[in-house]
Amino acid sequence: MADERIFSVEIITPDRVFYKGEATMIEFTTASGDIGVYKNHIPLTTVLEPGIVTITELDGKKEAAVHSGFAEILQDKVTLLAEIAEWPGEIDTERAEEAKRRAEERLESHKEEIDVKRAEMALKRALVRLNMK
Repeated sequence: MADERIFSVEIITPDRVFYKGEATMIEFTTASGDIGVYKNHIPLTTVLEPGIVTITELDGKKEAAVHSGFAEILQDKVTLLAEIAEWPGEIDTERAEEAKRRAEERLESHKEEIDVKRAEMALKRALVRLNMK
């Protein structure tokens, strides 16, 4: 007999189908905060924020860094359309450290020509990558 808790999960980026499988729960970060989804969740479309996605499968958990996009939640399927998705082994720690340093410098400089929102998003992405290691 099939497990009644299982639903389908897809994480798609512009260059690949990052993940396609079955889960009993998925957790990710939205513009409104963190969310955990089980099968039969109410239908919802929401904006993804940079964060760690945790996919709970029957035999364990998988984590990935996801950076911005959209999530569509249906009763039996969750689809994340992400700008970038990375498994821990795909993350270049040195590059993430450098991106963090640059973003912090930009935010501390207080120069008018700095795009604060862009620097804040770069910092969030770098911190998510570093938290995956």
